[in-house]
Amino acid sequence: LATGPRQNNSIFYEIRTYDIKPSKMKEFVEMVNKDFHLRTAHSELVGFWSAELGAMNKVFHVWKYDNFAHRAAVRHALANDKDWQGKFLFSALPLIEKQHNEVAYLVPWCQLGKPPKEGGVYEWVTFQLKPGGPALWGEAFRAAINAHINTGYTKLIGVFHTEYGLLNTVHVIWWNESPDHRAAGRHKAHEDARVVAAVRDSVRFLDSQQNVLLIPLQCSPLK
Repeated sequence: LATGPRQNNSIFYEIRTYDIKPSKMKEFVEMVNKDFHLRTAHSELVGFWSAELGAMNKVFHVWKYDNFAHRAAVRHALANDKDWQGKFLFSALPLIEKQHNEVAYLVPWCQLGKPPKEGGVYEWVTFQLKPGGPALWGEAFRAAINAHINTGYTKLIGVFHTEYGLLNTVHVIWWNESPDHRAAGRHKAHEDARVVAAVRDSVRFLDSQQNVLLIPLQCSPLK
């Protein structure tokens, strides 16, 4: 089934997740921090994080593209960039166990946000929803997201739904000052009648949910 309405432009986001060999995680992060400017010279990086809780030896990064022709041109340029291939990619690939990518759009009612300050942590929440896309679950899901925003303990960065990959998947990125600040806010939210009502209405569209606490890398624009 179609994923439903999206924002009225051709911009999309490629979400990449890599599983890194456990003994090589430190080396991989050091390589990224040192040489990833070679990659960001070609296209816009939204954020780059390593998993702290909810997953291990995993990194998440998100790229912004104007359209599919833009992405194709970037991939072509990367394939012909000897510095990128020789100084980073050739050495990094043996450290990676598995790669996964998705193409996703921001939901129609969400703009990409930024944290109010640097130094916090990010929560990456993946929802697997019933087939039908935002046309089916969008209104109830939006109400649940807004109910959490209205509690004031967290900052919404973005809500993405997949176009390529497992369909009817929604990734929500939140920012919090610290893991403890997030835990205290969640506790209060669970006692808020507005949050409880909104979640009860939206959960009827939910199949599964996974949360990962993320730490931004030095190269990440979102810190």
